[in-house]
Amino acid sequence: MKNLDLNLLPPLQVLLELKNISRAAERLQLSQPATSAAMARLRRHFDDELLVRNGRTYDLTPFAQSLVPLVDEALLHIQRATRVRSGFDPGTSEREFIIAASDYAAALIVGPLRGILRDEAPGVSVDFMPTSKSGIQGQLADYSKIDLLVGPTGYHMQGASRQLFRDSFVVVADAGNPLLQQPRLTPADLIAVPHAVGYFGEGVSTPADKLFESLGLQRRVAAVVAGFLSLPLLVEGTDLVALVPRMLAARAGRGANIAVLEFADGTEASLVEAMYWHPSQTEDPASLWLRSVVQRSCGRLQELFPVNAHPVAIHAAGTP
Repeated sequence: MKNLDLNLLPPLQVLLELKNISRAAERLQLSQPATSAAMARLRRHFDDELLVRNGRTYDLTPFAQSLVPLVDEALLHIQRATRVRSGFDPGTSEREFIIAASDYAAALIVGPLRGILRDEAPGVSVDFMPTSKSGIQGQLADYSKIDLLVGPTGYHMQGASRQLFRDSFVVVADAGNPLLQQPRLTPADLIAVPHAVGYFGEGVSTPADKLFESLGLQRRVAAVVAGFLSLPLLVEGTDLVALVPRMLAARAGRGANIAVLEFADGTEASLVEAMYWHPSQTEDPASLWLRSVVQRSCGRLQELFPVNAHPVAIHAAGTP
């Protein structure tokens, strides 16, 4: 077997991930004929179909499945080799970094991060890749595609990590919601009204979900959206309520006619966000600088997103 042309590794990785030539061509920014030609070369090299039709979709062959971790690891090593430098100067660098993050984390971090880049690294660009659409799940192989992952703790993400910030959940509702007329609210009052919730994948429970589960309460879910970001705007002008991270509610409240209700008496649910990276990048100068920028950006979040809470708070049942 001849050695594989290394230029075929990125198309191979994307084809193995997406299992669709048209979508792979779009991701790679190649024409479909060029992607099909790459697929044909890969099939000849490995003497395997790699993708086989299953109804309207394609499945990986057993051999292709065995290639997935090997290709991810190979690309990671190639990226590490091509990025080796005696040092990293952010002031002169034109490096492009990729950070995978939820819509919520990206919405908070982008502003202060851009400010630091303007001052320290005007030629550097940082692209945010949405975890909800990229298939990034915090596995070591994922770091062949990204430089850094920002995500919640407690979900078994792999790699080296460092905590970034803590947030707590609040209730958002339209400013005219009749619920706000009550002098006092409990979690039981919340389940009497319809909820909008964020979806993060099959079997994934958010801290808000776990809060109601711990209280033995079940919400009446009337609307489901991907992630947290759109929930504050979704409840505006409706009878819906939603639980979202506090700083996201503060950010959305600047331009939306919504009220933010806080939990009292220690009944709140907390969310801790951290950054994760491949352990091999721990001492890399560029990675060290990028992590410093993200850490400093997150250090400003509490000051940037103060909450103007509604006077009605949510108290545990039985408290005065």
